[in-house]
Amino acid sequence: MKLLVAPVAAIAISFASVGLAASCGNNSAGFESWKQSFAKQARKAGVRKKGLQALAQTQYATRTIAADRNQKSFKYSLDKFMRVRGADTIVSQGRKRKARNPQFYAALERQYGVPAGVLIAIHGMETGFGNFMGDSQVVSAITTLAYDCRRSEFFIPHAIGALKLVDQGSITMATKGAKHGELGHTQFLPGNAITYGVDATGDGRVDFYNMTDALASTANFLRQKGWKPGRGYQPGEPNFAVIQQWNAASVYQQSIAIMALRIDS
Repeated sequence: MKLLVAPVAAIAISFASVGLAASCGNNSAGFESWKQSFAKQARKAGVRKKGLQALAQTQYATRTIAADRNQKSFKYSLDKFMRVRGADTIVSQGRKRKARNPQFYAALERQYGVPAGVLIAIHGMETGFGNFMGDSQVVSAITTLAYDCRRSEFFIPHAIGALKLVDQGSITMATKGAKHGELGHTQFLPGNAITYGVDATGDGRVDFYNMTDALASTANFLRQKGWKPGRGYQPGEPNFAVIQQWNAASVYQQSIAIMALRIDS
């Protein structure tokens, strides 16, 4: 799951005009009335019928709020974080995944310039290579965070993004993701999914629960954020700054760089 304390990724320019017209809250008491005001913002931002219907169906996500108040990983040392997150297992499994499908990862690197190890490390860290992609309703989770006063400004564009994904048929109210509304194999926030999603399978839709689309979208995100093909990605090297834009936690950033290098070695 992403650890979010600051804006870690840019949102599409089309979201820039979405303001805080609706009043935020710190508990469930005002959520239903807030949704009515937020529906007007969403409509102005381009959300259509299906997205607005989804918004009306959302429920206050108590587990999401609890998770947002209790992000322990920021307090871990690098060694402890890597132990807790199973870094050795991710590296071991990651090497096997790369060996089984080298052409796939080579094609992504040719197109986007991002080495296999980086994509594999992110995939392993985020969802254990797709083995657990979350058990929270994406739309309710992200809408709850948009309502919550702690970081409304950050999450409102992502809530708009989630409703647009519903309009597009990419997700539904039943779609499950992480506690903060991240979705798919590499846990994209919905606003970023709208901006950086890639239909790599060519089936006419971006499906973040399809590994091919998800990893191509991840590579595209990194490239669009300034990834320099052929340059290093360890701390102090040019591409480490791009890894920092994927997640706000320094221990996460360092772990990805370390695991990626081990996978590619």
